Amino acid sequence: MDNENKENRKVLLSVKDLIVRFSVRGRKLTAIRGISLDIYENESIAIVGESGSGKSVFTKTFAGMLEENGSIDGGRIIFSDEELADTKVTLRALDRLLLGSIEKRVNRDSRLEPGAATWRELTELEAEKKRKFSLSDEETKAFETKRDDLLYRRTEVYNTRQTVDPSREKPRLKELSAQIDEFDKQIKALEKEKRETAAAHRKAAKADKEYLKEYAARRAALLERYKKEIAGAPDSGKKVRNTVLAKEVYLSVGRYGLRKRLKLIWKMENALQDAMKMGVDLDDENKRNDVFDTVVFRVKYLDETETVLHGTCILNLAKIKYSKDWMQIRGRKIATVFQDPMTSLNPILTIGKQITSIILKHQNCSESEARARALELMRKVGIPNAEVRFDDYPFQYSGGMRQRIVIAIALSCQPKILICDEPTTALDVTIQAQILKLIKDLQKDFGYTIVFITHDLGVVANIADRVAVLYAGQIVELGTVEDVFYDSRHPYTWALLSSLPQLAERNTKLYSISGTPPSLYNKIIGDPFAPRNPYCMKIDTLKEPPMFRVSDTHYAKTWLLDPRSPKVERPEIIRNIHEKLIHAFNIQGGEGCE
Repeated sequence: MDNENKENRKVLLSVKDLIVRFSVRGRKLTAIRGISLDIYENESIAIVGESGSGKSVFTKTFAGMLEENGSIDGGRIIFSDEELADTKVTLRALDRLLLGSIEKRVNRDSRLEPGAATWRELTELEAEKKRKFSLSDEETKAFETKRDDLLYRRTEVYNTRQTVDPSREKPRLKELSAQIDEFDKQIKALEKEKRETAAAHRKAAKADKEYLKEYAARRAALLERYKKEIAGAPDSGKKVRNTVLAKEVYLSVGRYGLRKRLKLIWKMENALQDAMKMGVDLDDENKRNDVFDTVVFRVKYLDETETVLHGTCILNLAKIKYSKDWMQIRGRKIATVFQDPMTSLNPILTIGKQITSIILKHQNCSESEARARALELMRKVGIPNAEVRFDDYPFQYSGGMRQRIVIAIALSCQPKILICDEPTTALDVTIQAQILKLIKDLQKDFGYTIVFITHDLGVVANIADRVAVLYAGQIVELGTVEDVFYDSRHPYTWALLSSLPQLAERNTKLYSISGTPPSLYNKIIGDPFAPRNPYCMKIDTLKEPPMFRVSDTHYAKTWLLDPRSPKVERPEIIRNIHEKLIHAFNIQGGEGCE
């Protein structure tokens, strides 16, 4: 990306502290661990890393394509799109009635705000009693960890048993069945131990008369104080804020039908009540967004007429709960081109039908207009004799042509972001170069942002402005192509570059990264790359490194950048690689990269 243009570019997608987990056989796998990244309009950014580093999972979060066992457990994904964000709700008689009811409820609940500190004390007092009468958090976690481990091991044995031929391997089958029975006994015994431990705590707490007396006295005093604190009415400033809050609630639910709208209003009223009870500062934009995000997108109030409320939507893709919302985004605003075009195309529908169906679904046009647009797209992606090939089936196209059609379908609604998930992997080298050039050339016509997932650094050199290097679900290095290729700072990036076959000398062994990535089931202590890092220091095994700033465009997550660390030179193989890369990857304009 051109440095002088960066400041002027609009942030299209802002990811902050993203955490993604998957439930796998009773255990939690953390695939994305706190990624933060801004993606700009009209740029090309490559997401690079080994298989299992989290590249595809990361992009699936903002395309709404996570598998059913996956969930976003933390963070924000703010999508800036003025068309989607602009929201208007017409105010009829029923709407005004509902709006008035919301404002009345919010004003009533606002009386709870002066008592927030006392309410928090009451909440902690109740939690303390609950812990005393049951298991502590540490005990609960210990029991759950043991149970999850037993369930995982049982599942592994069960799956192995499913592969055994009962007619030929009866002793093996009997042995595995006995192991499963033993795991069942251990799980049952653990659950019994948990119940008995909780019962013992409860019995001891009930016998502690002094504690119960003290608890009752503290609770009564807090309740008395709380009653006095919430007796008044909200002041004029709070009432003005509450009027805006009520309008934002109605703007936020206005796109739904009446039944869904009423249900969401009730949920939002309860969410605001809980926030007011706990003393959340609802004048803080970010905190207000967080409260709304528990139920629905927040639409920020802008202005109104006698008949229309007007606002702008805060699109946090990490909090989308309704499929109808994704229908407005996926395909229309964020499109994806996958690896294998045969799995992306329906073999029993004609090419033309597959393109026009998407256009008709997302755009307000007639069938003849959709056909004309489809033919124009086919020509743009380089399909010869588009009118003749319009009614062909996928099997009548070559692999390269099928991938061109997949690109045409992805661009049919002129998305803001085009995710390319290794789209050239299934193609031969000559066709790969053509598809890469096509994607880059079409960016000038359509003005989309390219997010390119790849493990091939040759692709990165030809298509990307910036590069994010992922390892174990984290970004470990981020910078321009020049930063990453010619001034990389993370040992993992060095290892990836060293692995390039194009850099190998004749009669020498091709470099490979030793070891394997860490298990994402477990909590990772220190730098996740430490066990494979030839430059590993003691601190790498103890403490996770921060993201160090190398320059305005370049960041790396390694303790080697700490001023106290010893100076380490890049590996010999990747020093002075500029000319090798220009020649190996046929990089255009490469002479200006040094």
